[in-house]
Amino acid sequence: MLQQFGFTQYESQIYQALISADQPLDATGIVKLSAVPRSKVYEVLHRLAEKGIILETTVEKKRLYTALPVESVISRLKADFETSVQELREAAVKKPVADDRVWTLKDNHSILSLLEEMLGRAERKIIISAWGDDLEKYAELLEEKHESGVSIHVHSIGNIETSLPSVSVLIPDKHHETLERSRIAIIDEEEMLFAGMEAGKWNAITTRSRPLVKFFAEFFYHDVALTEITQKYKDTIMEDKAVRDVLLKLRY
Repeated sequence: MLQQFGFTQYESQIYQALISADQPLDATGIVKLSAVPRSKVYEVLHRLAEKGIILETTVEKKRLYTALPVESVISRLKADFETSVQELREAAVKKPVADDRVWTLKDNHSILSLLEEMLGRAERKIIISAWGDDLEKYAELLEEKHESGVSIHVHSIGNIETSLPSVSVLIPDKHHETLERSRIAIIDEEEMLFAGMEAGKWNAITTRSRPLVKFFAEFFYHDVALTEITQKYKDTIMEDKAVRDVLLKLRY
């Protein structure tokens, strides 16, 4: 019950036993209902009392315990969480001096969160390439950045509804068999993030390395150029098998 909030298994078991009982319990009763070893029960009860999760009393020389009501525990956990969040904010330090190290990041939610944070602090220019359903998550933010004067350049795989003026759209068809989901974001020509799928999981790299930032910016415009060329001369390209086969091996 409480393990997902940082409590130990024994702490969770004892709280579960106390909240389920219809009367206060002594140590013997807790051992029976919680399956926590007798050798550990007093230690765990002490920790729970220190955390304010249980109440204690002594009746006729017998120590009794009962659980803090669930709603009170929830309020306490929420307060702890807000305190931790505030401490994290206050502990934030100034951004380190830029370097050329390449950092890796896993987990799709973490990658999306970092991408949003990067977009949010862009001051001059944003270059971004992703699938349309990914870009939809950031459409409003990108439009706000555009209104504030930030130059926005978008390459979308699949349709996207946006008022942004500089958007290149590739509509995948049956010929794009090797097309894989990916994301590229370049912020102020100083920082980049590239994310792709590997064995069904998202992995990303991010860096301020000037050569890599420049490389991925050129990679972006490579995709935009191929999209525009393919759309304009699609019938001619698809009739030439040699050209078509080479073209469709490219990433875009």
